[in-house]
Amino acid sequence: MKQIEKKHPAAIRWFHWVNFPILAAMIWTGMWIYWASDTYYFGPFHLFPDWVYRVLHWDHKLAQGMAWHFFLMWIFALNGLAYVLYTAFSGQWRYLLPGRDTLREAWQVLLHDLGLRRESPPRRKFNGAQQIAYTGIIVMGFGSLVTGLAIYKYTQVAWLTKLLGGYSAARFEHFLLTLGYCAFFLTHVAQVIRAGWNNFRAMLTGYDVVSHE
Repeated sequence: MKQIEKKHPAAIRWFHWVNFPILAAMIWTGMWIYWASDTYYFGPFHLFPDWVYRVLHWDHKLAQGMAWHFFLMWIFALNGLAYVLYTAFSGQWRYLLPGRDTLREAWQVLLHDLGLRRESPPRRKFNGAQQIAYTGIIVMGFGSLVTGLAIYKYTQVAWLTKLLGGYSAARFEHFLLTLGYCAFFLTHVAQVIRAGWNNFRAMLTGYDVVSHE
């Protein structure tokens, strides 16, 4: 028998759907800024060849990129802060924070997703792999704000820039976090597609259709 059960509160869904396009836009505008100082290489080759910038229209937009990036940063920061405060005071943190069985369960989820384990992980709101991923993305968000501040205001917050290893190190850490977001996006979308329409609908409406024997 199938039943409709409440899964995601409206606030969680709001924070999720605001964060996704804002973070995507920040990555896009961040590439406008990166074009002006493309310093990272794969051996003798630039990470992004010149034709990539031309095709995606990332070139010659430094001032525009900085203006949009820092404007979006405020929305990203406020939305993230509201999310953390909501999860803390609403009790939702109990579902999200990793526990002592999280690593073991995350390994089971990985084996199951790879088809190496038949038994499905325990059915609950967030499994161990999701707890690690969703907690990690919060830590990454904080890291992006800190490293971004160290790059943008490196004179005013010289102590922070120095703490992060200097300007070049802070810039590289900021870039690594961006690559982490891209990896998270791809994995998250792939998992949503794999989980099916019911999982996606739950994040849209807040309700899940559950089968009970």
